[in-house]
Amino acid sequence: MSLIIYLIGFAFVIGGIAWALVLAKVSAVYVMIAVVILVGIAILSGVTRTRSRD
Repeated sequence: MSLIIYLIGFAFVIGGIAWALVLAKVSAVYVMIAVVILVGIAILSGVTRTRSRD
C-alpha cells in the first residue's frame, strides 16, 4: 500500500516536471524521454524504500 502512495506522489512530481518542460517549449521527444527516465527512477526508489526488510 505504501508503494502505491509513494508512486502517486512521484506521479505528481513527474507531471509537474513534464508540464514545466512543455511550457519551456522543449521538444515533445525530450519530454517523453525525461518522463520515461523519471518513471524508472520512481519505480526503483519506491521498491527499495518500501520493501520489507528480512
